[in-house]
Amino acid sequence: MPPDAHRTPPRRLAAAGVLLAVVPLAACGAPPEPVPAPATSSRPALVTPAAPTAAPPVTPPLGIASTPSPTPGLVAVACAGRPSADRVVGLLRGRVLPRGVSVRATQGPLCAADWQYTVLAVTGHEELQVVTRTESTALRLVTAGTDVCSIEVRAVAPPGIRTLACDAGTGAVPGA
Repeated sequence: MPPDAHRTPPRRLAAAGVLLAVVPLAACGAPPEPVPAPATSSRPALVTPAAPTAAPPVTPPLGIASTPSPTPGLVAVACAGRPSADRVVGLLRGRVLPRGVSVRATQGPLCAADWQYTVLAVTGHEELQVVTRTESTALRLVTAGTDVCSIEVRAVAPPGIRTLACDAGTGAVPGA
């Protein structure tokens, strides 16, 4: 074999280079034809009504409700005896209430989460609002008086208690 037998002629190299440049472009082809528009009809289109959607959930107003709220604390509900009005009064006797005064609950106790709101009629005195909280099994007095919208109630109490204590219109309006 002559020494030039293993060399590729320059023409073949040029042809190979052209093929390498052209082959990727060969796959491009012509763009697809546009899809013809659907035929129009003189009849009006039949519109199918959408499936009915579920009504949005009814949100009970803040404050008093007769059934428990799906969100604990959103609404204050009857405590069902835990704590009882007598237990709330017992917590106040000797601390806020004189021992011999006659007291009866006119509202509550109403519960929201672990908080309670009670309104007491005290013979010879103004109506007394009481906010308590159950911690473990103990009942703790948060505040009691004619205006129980304290800083702790505004900042920490659940909305159901906060509404009763601060927005019910029974307490004095700050700045009034």
